[in-house]
Amino acid sequence: MAMLELLLVAAICLASASAATLGTVYTEGGLVSGDNYAVSGLFRYMDVFKGIPFAAPPIRFEKPKPHPGWDGILKAKDFRNRCTQLNLIQTDTRGDEDCLFLNVWVPQGRKEVSHSLPVMVWIYGGGFLVGGAMGANVLNNYLYDGEEIANRGNVIVVTLNYRVGAMGFLSTGDDGIPGNYGLWDQHAAIAWVHRNIRAFGGDPDNITVFGESAGGASVNFQLISPKNKGLIRRGISQSGVALCPWAVNRNPREFAELVATRVGCPTDDKMAACLKMTDARTLTLAGSLDMHASPSAPVVQKLVLSPVIDGDFLPDEPANLFVNAAEMDYIIGANDMDGHLFAGLDVPSLNQPIQHTPLEDLKTLVASLTKEKGPQGADLAFNEYSHTWGNKPTKEEIKRAVVEVETDFIFLVPTQAALYQHNSVATTGRTYSYLFSQASRNPTFPSWMGADHAEDLQFVFGKPFVNHLAYWPKHRDVSGYMIAYWTNFAKTGDPNKGENVPVTWPTFNNETHQYVDINHSMGRNSVKQKMRLRFVNYWTNTYASLPTISE
Repeated sequence: MAMLELLLVAAICLASASAATLGTVYTEGGLVSGDNYAVSGLFRYMDVFKGIPFAAPPIRFEKPKPHPGWDGILKAKDFRNRCTQLNLIQTDTRGDEDCLFLNVWVPQGRKEVSHSLPVMVWIYGGGFLVGGAMGANVLNNYLYDGEEIANRGNVIVVTLNYRVGAMGFLSTGDDGIPGNYGLWDQHAAIAWVHRNIRAFGGDPDNITVFGESAGGASVNFQLISPKNKGLIRRGISQSGVALCPWAVNRNPREFAELVATRVGCPTDDKMAACLKMTDARTLTLAGSLDMHASPSAPVVQKLVLSPVIDGDFLPDEPANLFVNAAEMDYIIGANDMDGHLFAGLDVPSLNQPIQHTPLEDLKTLVASLTKEKGPQGADLAFNEYSHTWGNKPTKEEIKRAVVEVETDFIFLVPTQAALYQHNSVATTGRTYSYLFSQASRNPTFPSWMGADHAEDLQFVFGKPFVNHLAYWPKHRDVSGYMIAYWTNFAKTGDPNKGENVPVTWPTFNNETHQYVDINHSMGRNSVKQKMRLRFVNYWTNTYASLPTISE
């Protein structure tokens, strides 16, 4: 027995000694070294580089500039600060202005270092207000750790920082402070990856950009912006596209003047110069949003720090720019109850099992979301969501309607519109649609709950394989399915080619309207058609054609 143990130890040591590793990598800024360690799987290893600068420390309200480089070898072994942003309760700030860093995970085998691997670049969400390249951290387990995706899918994973909040998206609506600095940061990181990833064993001509929520919308913006021509091959937007009602601020001047007033700056032609000289912490705090929500003031209407049509990065309305993604493959999807997170803020009784949600709350919420179309828009929308009810709707029917309205309006319908838009202009680019419906693991939610907003993230990043005791085997199943689909797509543009998947995912088009329903019990019945078509038709045709009411 002792001899067997010695042989096992010797075998492990020998394997470690012969593990393939990049060692020190030469980038345009200088030499970088990271960590190399064993991961799950026989003779599987991972090179990890954390905190590589992809641009110089940003200048306030200016586009990112190339990094001047460094002498010696940069030790890229620790995550760097996220960009300056509000804390979650908006009472203070966290992060740093010097924040334009990215992280790289490169899977390795035993003998030769990897080469020509597909590259997946992650853009985090957070309402364009908060977030970081590493994600939330629980006991040193970071949400956006790329190890599981890289190892299981044999792809390189890159996560990046970008400016958020006032520092990333404040705009005066003119040349003073044009805005979109967060989008420019994302673009700079993607361009850096394209120029440098070959040195890490990646294929610069096979880059897939993927993201969730504001990150999903960012992916959409990056695909349709003419600035990224030739840089991106594919995209995956999870629960967010450029057509979402919160994705573009068409009146940025109003909030810029409010911020200026809060920090003591004038609101005339001297406003931009004054804001540029204001302390970063002061500016960020002044960019706090009123997040007190109610049926008459839904939180989605308060998300005003977002991209703008600046005539540069976004030269036109997003719907008119999809032609720039005609040659790009694109997966677009949503969670079946994405709107629950917002609905729970707007209608607090929603998650109280004993408490009824008054029907008037639903009517008020619908009227608030449709206020640009006036009473007619509100009446028609309410009729759509109550058309199956009897004279006395049940408590569950009313609560589910609240979630359905917010899910459709904020996420699902804009996602469907983006699918049709991409498919209509695509030349060589393929379009794929999905719905994520794995039931929520939150025990405080109603029994009828599906997948809430952001609940797909834990599965995409393989957390059920990392935290075994926190998940059931069915959760590892759905995580494995998503990683396989996502990484197969990154390799070939076809989510079915490569690692085994539970069901063939058909392309989306305006004839079959097919999509795949992703959950732990996938099978032949998981391929479906015409996702919530009645409601998609209502919002995109009937509602859109109603006259807009002047405020």
